[in-house]
Amino acid sequence: MGVGGLALSHIPVFGNPISPEVALEPIDVALKKRLADAALNAAKSQGATYADVRIGRYLQQYIFTREKQVQNIVNAESYGVGIRVIANGTWGFAATNNVTEAGLAQAASQAIAIAKANARYQQEPVQLAPVKGIGEVSWRTPIVQNAFEVPVAEKADLLLAANAKALENGASFINTALFQINEQKYFASTEGSYIDQDIHRIWPTFSVSAVDRSTGKFRSREALSAPMGMGYEYLSKPGPKIAGPAGTGLQGYNKYYDILEDAVLAAKQAKAKITAKSVQPGKYDLVLDPNHLGLTIHESVGHPLELDRVLGYEANYAGTSFATLDKWKTKNFKYGSKQVNIFADKTQPGSLGYVAYDDEGVKTKRWDLIKDGVLVNYQAIRDQAHIIGEPESHGCCYADHWSSVQFQRMANISLAPGKTKLSVDDMIKNVDKGIYISGRGSFSIDQQRYNFQFGGTVFYEISKGKIVGMLEDVAYQSNTQEFWNSCAAICDESDYRMFGSFFDGKGQPAQISAVSHGSATTRFNGVNVINTARKI
Repeated sequence: MGVGGLALSHIPVFGNPISPEVALEPIDVALKKRLADAALNAAKSQGATYADVRIGRYLQQYIFTREKQVQNIVNAESYGVGIRVIANGTWGFAATNNVTEAGLAQAASQAIAIAKANARYQQEPVQLAPVKGIGEVSWRTPIVQNAFEVPVAEKADLLLAANAKALENGASFINTALFQINEQKYFASTEGSYIDQDIHRIWPTFSVSAVDRSTGKFRSREALSAPMGMGYEYLSKPGPKIAGPAGTGLQGYNKYYDILEDAVLAAKQAKAKITAKSVQPGKYDLVLDPNHLGLTIHESVGHPLELDRVLGYEANYAGTSFATLDKWKTKNFKYGSKQVNIFADKTQPGSLGYVAYDDEGVKTKRWDLIKDGVLVNYQAIRDQAHIIGEPESHGCCYADHWSSVQFQRMANISLAPGKTKLSVDDMIKNVDKGIYISGRGSFSIDQQRYNFQFGGTVFYEISKGKIVGMLEDVAYQSNTQEFWNSCAAICDESDYRMFGSFFDGKGQPAQISAVSHGSATTRFNGVNVINTARKI
């Protein structure tokens, strides 16, 4: 779901090292069109009934610091082409980093040969939902400031300043990181689309630890930032914040993140966690902040409603799904309470999954997955849509690299805010015995996305309608249907924020994607809470 503890060995890096200046050099769109046409013509001449070409340039810049030192700076570029074809009713795919007309024509021939070989084992031909060719179009993430244009020294200085703030306020250790990604994707197909997209994502984050030297006890607090589909304005252009519950000092960040402010609070909270009361296990009403709830949505709704997982096509990487087609076909499967309205949306500005067209050239959109608590749809791409009677793809096809074949990936999956005006403090006033949870922590979910356990970053006890102090060692257990049916109240749109995963894995060979999850603070009644402390 994310990068636990900022472990550098687990950070995906694709491509060759480059100087930062190279990342600012564009590739001519007319050249990409000529190259794409060479591949499409070669595929058609050898029997393809359909072909698409993705010319991709992938740029990454990662900056890592610890306390007073810069640990590492990564600048990488990868450039190449993936070609997908249908021949004899069957898919074939090939990729190349020989980005010339001859190189693409050769890769197209390889894709055709693979499709024809696969056709021997294909039981029924591929059925593609229709897509109308749109000619030549372009789209860019609507950023204010390109993060790659900001000097590396300026960005490193900001991370080091956050470290200093944390250390000044009681932190013993702090790691900070800034992840920046630019995907330059050119898609062309035999249906007549030529789509040029320039996609930007950014994620500033940190992990603060405080140590009690007298006892050896320590606690950590992760950043409350969100990875976003934005430029450097996320860090440099101050915007409105949403106050957390009274008595916590927490701030809700949406389209702007104040890393210095969060580092100060993180250090203070990490120290406070050392002496916080250990939770008494039992049933509690949970008030979940959007920063925390995003992970629960991701695991218990986003993944189980991927159609390939439902059908069993995706099983080796984190299992299949309990939300099988027979449940959907009843048209009354109660996934959650009447308050639960969950939608998929690839068009949310600022979200990680925001694009105009997916990697099959399908225009992106919003659609309902759960309506008034009832399961109403899944996430499907062109060759899956007919299985659930959809006339068109949902536009959620994605490949993480030019050398990867595109397949169905999670769209932005969000819980709609409540329609009645309700603040977090007003919600808490109605809780007699509960816990407020902010930030993401440990998680575990079974292979059908049903039984689960989630932790968090900070926890506050609620007693008789008030925050009365910090708690520790908290995790809650439930199953997906029971949990979402316990949803009792959702704050209104003024509290709505997006959080998500910058490095979400799926498939074999594994691919990484980025996806956001929006929600407002939400209350769940009578959830089982356990104490995670290890007794020695």
